[in-house]
Amino acid sequence: MQKTIITVVGKDAVGIIAKVCTYLANNEINILDISQTIVDGFFNMMMITDTSKSSKSIAEIRHELHQIGEEIGVNIHTQHEDIFEMMHRI
Repeated sequence: MQKTIITVVGKDAVGIIAKVCTYLANNEINILDISQTIVDGFFNMMMITDTSKSSKSIAEIRHELHQIGEEIGVNIHTQHEDIFEMMHRI
């Protein structure tokens, strides 16, 4: 299993979840866990995904999700689980 952390942050709008999840499904990326909130009009979503069945590299996924984020007006960050863990160690 190749776990990847995807975060989506921005002003709430219709279709954010649909756009991101459609991309993931089309690229054989499984959502293992998901948390989503909207606070005072701001959207925040964090997903743990399994990218091991995708034919795309993490770099390609990161780039394409970043482009989708720009199209829909949110910031999408994609990190391999190991990098995420190292960055958030105390």
